[in-house]
Amino acid sequence: MTLSRKLISLQSMRIHVWIVKIFFMYRYQKILFLFGFILAISCGQNVESQNSKKGYAPEAVKKTFQAKYPGENDPDWHVDSNGNYESRFRIDGVRHRADFSPNGSWIETELSIEKDDLPKVVQKAIDNNYSDEEITEIERVQSAKKGLFYDVEFKRKGKNMDVEFNESGVKIN
Repeated sequence: MTLSRKLISLQSMRIHVWIVKIFFMYRYQKILFLFGFILAISCGQNVESQNSKKGYAPEAVKKTFQAKYPGENDPDWHVDSNGNYESRFRIDGVRHRADFSPNGSWIETELSIEKDDLPKVVQKAIDNNYSDEEITEIERVQSAKKGLFYDVEFKRKGKNMDVEFNESGVKIN
């Protein structure tokens, strides 16, 4: 083999080695990027789950809850879409939900009920104005701002419709 052929062969081997190095560096770079991305996502989910896991709420929220519901020691805490803390708990076997702001202020307490449990004037208002509507949920709500009212959810295509009634059967929303 002549010297020029040996040089050409050596150069082509160097080019091949260079191509292989670039390929593997690029491949590892993608793997490292993917690993970093997965790690970042995992850490973000861990922080979110710490804020919504059972039993987690700021001390101010827990203190207000205990003052309002003494003896209820095991609520399930969740952060709602507004950033408020929602507790789920039972009183005499009946499920309740109470909402608190992050600073500990009580917002409202909800209790799911049946139509027969509504005051007669509210039942009559529903029958007169929404007789063709299908009810999906009814809640008795005690609110810091609105007082006692009844939230009736009617089935709709897309997002359901909520109608609130006071104790006198008057629509308030």
